[in-house]
Amino acid sequence: MDLLSTQFRADIIDKRAVKVITGLDNFDINYIIKVVKASEIGGATYLDIAANPDIISIVKSITSLPICVSSIEPAELYKCSLAGADLLEIGNFDCFYDKRITFSALQIIKLTQETINLIKSHEKNLCVTIPHTLLLNEQISLAIALQELGVNMLQTEGASTKNLNNKFVTGDVYHDILSSTYKASSALSSTYALAQSTNIPIISASGINVLSAPVAIYYGASVVSIGSALANYKTVVEMANYIHEIVSSITQSSNDLYTKGAWYINTLSTNLDKVNNSLN
Repeated sequence: MDLLSTQFRADIIDKRAVKVITGLDNFDINYIIKVVKASEIGGATYLDIAANPDIISIVKSITSLPICVSSIEPAELYKCSLAGADLLEIGNFDCFYDKRITFSALQIIKLTQETINLIKSHEKNLCVTIPHTLLLNEQISLAIALQELGVNMLQTEGASTKNLNNKFVTGDVYHDILSSTYKASSALSSTYALAQSTNIPIISASGINVLSAPVAIYYGASVVSIGSALANYKTVVEMANYIHEIVSSITQSSNDLYTKGAWYINTLSTNLDKVNNSLN
């Protein structure tokens, strides 16, 4: 499997890779440049940017970090490949969900095959996002089929929690750990299922933060993906510090991660019991 640079490959193998998303529909070049610089300083492994050849050219001119782009249009991915994108990803389904448009496993397979046919002579790495709208057993079946097609990486997708973040805010029993895992729960469950069912790298994305990132690695992810959380920070330094926290949270020995993961899950269980008791 060709996975770009030696450093990129090492981060994937060691399960300590961090992908930073600048915003898949974000064409604000000033913001993108800030995130790029923060990613370099913070120690991120690679970037995920808008599928736009002009933006790709600008970003390639200011950083040596590998660049990924996401789209559901094979032709658009092909154009980005020609513009210098290092990784191509079939994904960015979120904008369709508000319109109540979802994608079946068969549609994803067809998009993947079409993309492979377009880029196969360019030796580009291909990642596919597994829609969270599929049942977990359907996600597993799709992941296995995509692996057989030659896909290099798979990415999870979590159910949207933007309107549900206060569900567990009940006063004293509200806890950062509970909130963090609630936001990432869909991505974490998919991460575990896909990691157990395939032998290609899994990117854990959607709701991942400094608390849930180690759990994603504990569940089998090779990469954790962050993006929307960066909108909470104004400066490059603030963004870089947050990215560095994510990187540091997963760059520990396997024993440390095992201990942290077990502690995290036990603490979550305790807090869930408190929430349930408070609601009864």
